[in-house]
Amino acid sequence: MNILSHSDWMQRALTLADRAAAEGEVPVGAVVVRAGELLGEGWNSVIGSQDPTAHAEIAALRDAARREGNYRLPGATLYVTLEPCSMCAGALVHARIELLVFAAREPRAGVVCSQCALLESPWYNHRVQWLEGVLADESSARLQRFFRARRL
Repeated sequence: MNILSHSDWMQRALTLADRAAAEGEVPVGAVVVRAGELLGEGWNSVIGSQDPTAHAEIAALRDAARREGNYRLPGATLYVTLEPCSMCAGALVHARIELLVFAAREPRAGVVCSQCALLESPWYNHRVQWLEGVLADESSARLQRFFRARRL
């Protein structure tokens, strides 16, 4: 898959992040794709749904699994606008996601490369490959605007 394709899918995730922000949620969006086909999408909705597991990645995985009729999504790529937390990283492994593509690092809670390398843990029975930095500046700008406005 070429970088333009990664950018196109990440742009869709950024649009979903904008939806989260419009709902007063941290602006994170995610899409699940396989063979150029959208399988699922989601955005942060922990506040509105009163569900601590309602992260964008989890919502996108749930949507994809429901559409596919299978909780395993081999060969799929998950695009997300922010580096996943430990809960979401674990869900990627259980869903058998082939590739994770994320935009911005999450220096406080990111577990792919910021705080630790959880996806590299030897005890997992599945390896998720990953790529970072696709449209990172755009994602970071949304997050900075959101949190700046919250501090006012």
